[in-house]
Amino acid sequence: MKKLGEFGILEENVNLKKYNTYRIDTTTRYMLHPTSIEQLQEFLEYAKEYHTSFFVIGNGSNVILSDTMYDGVILKLDQLNNITYHDNEVEVTSGVMINSLALQILDHGLVGLEWASGIPGTVGGSIFGNAEAYKTSTFDCLKEVTFLDKAGHIETLTKENISYGYRTSYFKEHPENIILSATFSLEYGDKEEAIKKIQNRRERRVSTQPLELPSAGSVFRNPSVDMPSWRLIDGAGLKGYRIGDAMISEKHANFIVNVGSATGKNIRDLIEYSKKKVKEKYDIDLVLEQEYKDW
Repeated sequence: MKKLGEFGILEENVNLKKYNTYRIDTTTRYMLHPTSIEQLQEFLEYAKEYHTSFFVIGNGSNVILSDTMYDGVILKLDQLNNITYHDNEVEVTSGVMINSLALQILDHGLVGLEWASGIPGTVGGSIFGNAEAYKTSTFDCLKEVTFLDKAGHIETLTKENISYGYRTSYFKEHPENIILSATFSLEYGDKEEAIKKIQNRRERRVSTQPLELPSAGSVFRNPSVDMPSWRLIDGAGLKGYRIGDAMISEKHANFIVNVGSATGKNIRDLIEYSKKKVKEKYDIDLVLEQEYKDW
């Protein structure tokens, strides 16, 4: 029988506080960092044979973790972090941070990911939830995605054969598939102009979002272009409302921030309370953008 340590870099009894952007203080029995696709495939075979529970975590920037210890394996694909350039096409493995990619492509004369410079997620996570900002999304410049299906087989789909939409994708609906890499089709452009755009948007985020406190970004999807969630939450009088150390940001009402030692339950309770109050006032059902991780 093989041991978990044969499938990558293995950590035991890992505190997950630094692995989720809410900074929820919880733990997992094992965290495994596969260093190759082959190791990941071998682990999936092992997990199937020995009924081992697991899930993949990216940068933990869009998840709400449980407060109890996870008695399984969390797969962290941060060792899959290669970038390969083919003219204006860039092949990127899933563990690369998309905000880092947005800056690195500039050195190769490529533009098109400026919108992602403030997204604190991995490429895999960004595809999973079709991350977006400034009315531009991950799938806009995506060409194809390579992934492992639930049987451990490597598959590649072009964008035209992947269903996706506002803050969602086929992979979010079918999380048993593990994103390995993606190819983006970009454009050649002016590096200095791109840097100015990135700086301007950074200044805008600093002035409008609570970046100084732990959060996981936007909590709810916008019901429509003309009806942003923050306006509904603000209109329901919820800015500054808190449960435990989880608080609705006074700077941006569609952010929940951790002002101390917020638990996953604090955050979940505040989410449900917000949904209830918005429903009462506007008869609108807010849809959660973030993902609960229950175990």
